[in-house]
Amino acid sequence: MTAYIIRRLWQMIPTLLGVILLVFILFNWIGGDPAYVLAGKISSAEQIENIRRQLGVDQPYYVQLWIFIKQVLTADFGASWSTNEAVSHIMATRLGPSLTVLIPLLILSTIIAIGLALGVAYVRGSLTDRMVMIVCTVGLSISILVYIIVFQYFFAYKLGWFPVQGWGDSFWQNLIVYASLPILIGLVVSIAPDLRLFRTFVLDEINQDYVRTARAKGLSENRIMWVHVLRNASIPIITHVMAQLPGLLIGAFLIERFFSIPGIGREVILAVERSDFPVIKAITVYVAVATMIFTLLADLMYKAVDPRVQLK
Repeated sequence: MTAYIIRRLWQMIPTLLGVILLVFILFNWIGGDPAYVLAGKISSAEQIENIRRQLGVDQPYYVQLWIFIKQVLTADFGASWSTNEAVSHIMATRLGPSLTVLIPLLILSTIIAIGLALGVAYVRGSLTDRMVMIVCTVGLSISILVYIIVFQYFFAYKLGWFPVQGWGDSFWQNLIVYASLPILIGLVVSIAPDLRLFRTFVLDEINQDYVRTARAKGLSENRIMWVHVLRNASIPIITHVMAQLPGLLIGAFLIERFFSIPGIGREVILAVERSDFPVIKAITVYVAVATMIFTLLADLMYKAVDPRVQLK
C-alpha cells in the first residue's frame, strides 16, 4: 500500500508539469499581453512597458516559466490585479463558504441517490420504475437557472422561509440559514442524473451470478441489495463521486453568484470578468492538483470497499 501511494505521488509530478506548461502557454500566447489589460484603453507606450517590467512579462519565456513553476511550488501566485489582495488569501477565505455548501450537498445527494437507486431496483421494469425515470429525464431537461429563480421566488420571497442573499461569520448560521436554500436547489438538480447513473450500476450487479447464488442460498432480498449488490456497485459510484469533487468547486458558480456566497465559484466569475489572470491561474492549478489527489483517494477507497482489488 505504501509503495503504491509513493509511486502514484511520483507519477503526479510529470502530470503537474504538463498542467503548468499548458496553463503557461494558454495565458502567455493565447491570453494576450496582460499589460494592455491592466493599463486600460487610455495609456502610453511608456506606461505599458513599465507594467510589463513590473509583471515580469518582459523576460524571456523560459524565465517566465520558471517564475510560474516557483509560484506553484510555493503556492504564492502574487496579488490579484483587480483588488491587490494576495491570491493565497483569496483562496483561503473563499474555500470555506464553498465547502459549507458543497460538502453537505455532496453527502446528501449521494446518500439519497443511492437509496432511491436501490429502491427503484426493487421494482425494476414496473410502472413505478418507468415513472421515476420519466421524472428524472424531465428534471435533467430543466436548466439550473429555472430552479434558482423558482425556488428563490417561492421559498424565499413568497413563503419567507429562507433569505435570498447573505453570509456571516458563524459557520452554523451560514449552514442552517444562508446555505439551506442553495443546498436544496443543488439536491434537486443533482439527484436526477445521479439516480439514473446509480440505478444503472445497481442493475448491472443484479444480473450477476453471485446474486442468483445468494438467492438460491435463501438470503433475503434486503440483504442481497443492501450488502452484496451495494458493495459491488460502490466502485463505480466512488469513481463518479470522486471525479466530480474538484469540478464542484467551480461548477457551483451560478448558485454562489445568485445567492452572493463568497466562494471559489463566485471568485472565478469575478476573475474572468476582470481578466484577473493570477487568480484564474491559481484556481486552474489547484483544481488540477485536487483532481489528482481525489483520483488517488478513489483508488484507495476501492481497496477498502472490495479487498479483492489489487493496487499495482
